[in-house]
Amino acid sequence: MDTKLLEEIGLTDGETKVYLTLLEIGTTTTGPLVKQSGISASKVYAILDRLTKKGLVGHAMKGGVKQFQASDPKRILNYVEEKEQELAEKKQKVMQLLPQLMLKQKMGAEKRSAEIYEGKKGVTNLFMNILDDLKKGEQYYVIGAGYGMEEVVGLRPFFQRYHSERAKKGIKVLMLANASVKEIIVPATKQCSEVRLLPKELITNVQITFYKEKTFIVLWCKNPIGFLIHNAEIVQGFRTYFELLWSKASNA
Repeated sequence: MDTKLLEEIGLTDGETKVYLTLLEIGTTTTGPLVKQSGISASKVYAILDRLTKKGLVGHAMKGGVKQFQASDPKRILNYVEEKEQELAEKKQKVMQLLPQLMLKQKMGAEKRSAEIYEGKKGVTNLFMNILDDLKKGEQYYVIGAGYGMEEVVGLRPFFQRYHSERAKKGIKVLMLANASVKEIIVPATKQCSEVRLLPKELITNVQITFYKEKTFIVLWCKNPIGFLIHNAEIVQGFRTYFELLWSKASNA
């Protein structure tokens, strides 16, 4: 039997072994349970207590001795439903807390001027932030768009999903892409956008993205690194640089 699913819904390895053993041997004291499950006597009571709280184990007194039995396996569905309900309640609480957290972030952003992000997830989150920061009809700019080195696994599929969502929200991008992506650019990039190609001699793994008062510079290497800068003057400087390159770039 594949027991991974039981662990995925929240049971520990020890809880899984004890529960399955109880299903097999029926009502029993801890002695046989310890022997057949392989769980030490010092741990079995704590595990039984947790399983009882989860509604997966019950007990009865026989001759003054406590004996344990597994609940009906259908109870697992009830347990999962309860977890889903708990998760829904936590989600609701987080949604209520979000305005306070966002206010604290905004106040903190006013105090800091630059941040560093490492790893594919941290860097791609910078792009996802654009979808929250900009509204329909607004736009941002990109210099040196590409997919980095081959070591950045999954970057093209990410940008296909990202640009699909961006276009759906009506956010426009003016993009100066590396000449090397002309034949491999993901289809969704061309939606709600204008794309031009930089000369081959300007191909680089460094990508500059800017909008409003934010600029982030990404180095697409094996372990991507991103630098986020909060400064309107820097954005204006890159905007001037962008317009110069835009006038000299070729159509994609």
